[in-house]
Amino acid sequence: MTNENQDILREKLAHMRSEHRDLDDVIERIGSDTPFDQLQIQRLKKRKLGLKDEILKLESRLLPDIIA
Repeated sequence: MTNENQDILREKLAHMRSEHRDLDDVIERIGSDTPFDQLQIQRLKKRKLGLKDEILKLESRLLPDIIA
């Protein structure tokens, strides 16, 4: 993988991590409201989980395999 491709992946990874953290804040804020929208919270949690999966995939592409 070229350095340019790695830089693009790192930038995308940073963006996704930021969005993942932002979703934490939004979910917490919505959950503290009474009454709260359970469907909206479920959708946000699903998006957060999807982001986590994508983050793990990108991290595995960026980190070389240690086991030979």
